[in-house]
Amino acid sequence: MPNIKSAKKRVLIGEAKNARNKAAKSDLKTAIKKFEVAAADGNRTEADGAYKVAVKKVDQAVAKGVLHKNTAAHKKSAMTLKFNQIG
Repeated sequence: MPNIKSAKKRVLIGEAKNARNKAAKSDLKTAIKKFEVAAADGNRTEADGAYKVAVKKVDQAVAKGVLHKNTAAHKKSAMTLKFNQIG
C-alpha cells in the first residue's frame, strides 16, 4: 500500500481507468458475439446491423486505447470476410 499522497492518488486513478477499460472491452466482446451469432444463423439483415455496430465498437476501442490499431484491423477484416460469406 502506498504511503505517499500522490501514489495513493495514482492507485485510485489506475482503478478508475481499469474499470473503464474493462467496460469498454466487455461492450466490444458483446457486439462481436452478436455479430457472430447473426452470421452463424445466416440472417443477412440482422448480421448487417450487428456488423455495423461491431465495427463501430472496434473503432471506438482503438480511439480509447483499449485495442491496438493492427488488432482492430485484423478483427474488422475477419468480420468482413464472414459477412461476405453470408448468402
